[in-house]
Amino acid sequence: MAYPELCMIIDGERIPVGHRRTHTVINPATLERLGELPLADAADLDRALDAAARGFATWRKSTPEQRAAVLLGAASIMAARAEDIARVATAEQGKTLAEARTEVAMNVNLFRFYAGECHRLYGRSLVRPAGSRSIVTKEPIGPVVAFSPWNFPINNPGRKLGAPIAAGCSVILKSAEEAPASAILVLESLLEAGLPKDVAQAVFGIPDEVSRHLLASPIVRKLSFTGSTQVGKHLLKLAADDFKRTTMELGGHGPVLVFKDAKVEKVLDTVVAHKFRNAGQVCVAPTRFIIEDAIYDEFVDGFAGRAAALKVGNGADSDSQMGPMANARRLDAMDQLIGDAKARGAQVRAGGERIGNRGFFFQPTVITDVPLDADIMNTEPFGPVAICNAYGSEDEMVAEANRLPYGLAAYLWTDDANRQRRLSREIETGMLGINTSKIGGADAPFGGVKWSGHGHEDGLEGVDACLVTKAIHEE
Repeated sequence: MAYPELCMIIDGERIPVGHRRTHTVINPATLERLGELPLADAADLDRALDAAARGFATWRKSTPEQRAAVLLGAASIMAARAEDIARVATAEQGKTLAEARTEVAMNVNLFRFYAGECHRLYGRSLVRPAGSRSIVTKEPIGPVVAFSPWNFPINNPGRKLGAPIAAGCSVILKSAEEAPASAILVLESLLEAGLPKDVAQAVFGIPDEVSRHLLASPIVRKLSFTGSTQVGKHLLKLAADDFKRTTMELGGHGPVLVFKDAKVEKVLDTVVAHKFRNAGQVCVAPTRFIIEDAIYDEFVDGFAGRAAALKVGNGADSDSQMGPMANARRLDAMDQLIGDAKARGAQVRAGGERIGNRGFFFQPTVITDVPLDADIMNTEPFGPVAICNAYGSEDEMVAEANRLPYGLAAYLWTDDANRQRRLSREIETGMLGINTSKIGGADAPFGGVKWSGHGHEDGLEGVDACLVTKAIHEE
């Protein structure tokens, strides 16, 4: 599939560049220009708001069967076009084709799960004396504005669109300008499956302009955002002016506790692949490896050896195990964070450098003996770098896991059943993997605590976040 012509989609119409400002989309592996993306002006955003208001007025009255049919139809369309969609995502975001194919499959499963949830938006009847009736119902909250980032250009837009549509809401999606075609293909699959044209819109633009304009409108009843904590705090303030409901999936700094009773080779076989997935540009990536000192040297040696052996290259090449970073900003961030850590005494055990002079490639990196005051110990690196430090006791390891204000995902490796139960309570996180890196699923809530946000996507909680509860009493 050739890279598609870029556009916005408003009220079912593909909006071309025309007179508008543009953003140049490039392939991060080759720096090839892929296309010019139109950026919304105020009139475009007002048109999207008007369509969302009309779309909600009709879609809120749709039956569960209608909503489920759209989601199931879109899932089938995406499954049939999985290879083409994956290749578009790899071209504009950089991840390997294997990862992009998995992402398409994840979104297909999510749409199918949400189709089932359309039939399970239950209320309840309360016990009352004869002659009285009290019931609790769930109703769609209203038009949703959703912002999604570039790191999962298929699944993030799918999450933002699927839940509101299942709940009976309309939605305006602003996906990342670095990887827009993937989001467009997701929305087009829904429209082709029968979604009314005014129920979902896709706009792009200068982020601050778009967010201020849309969130200032009383039409919008909910904000859903995935991205950095810093931007999330800004959007929360904008949403607070009109008391809009919010779902915020923000930054993380994933701690990985590895105890001496764990099987080191098994741990490494799992966490190395998980760490360097999508070049480490994953909000739930394992990042701070908190290792019991008895196995520290063995663990670090094995991690560094595996990292150095990874094949880094164009994600479209079949033998690539890690693709480029998505943009030049991430390369600069890696240089700064690793350079600061080295200046403070950290040791680079593998990688630590850019690769070549074309494309945004960076070596899979392992650094050790990193002091707590290093920037990388306190700022999410969002890149292909693993931080390894040794600790002498369980209490010290838990304290380090909980030290930061983030709490999105954490990982625990131990064969001690009592420790598993104990630390599952003590580690402050929204999601915890015990002897596994698999912490997501269409039916599992996805979200964090503390500065990592609030609310959930996926699972029944993802749809419930787009509903309001109403209590009705009759005499």
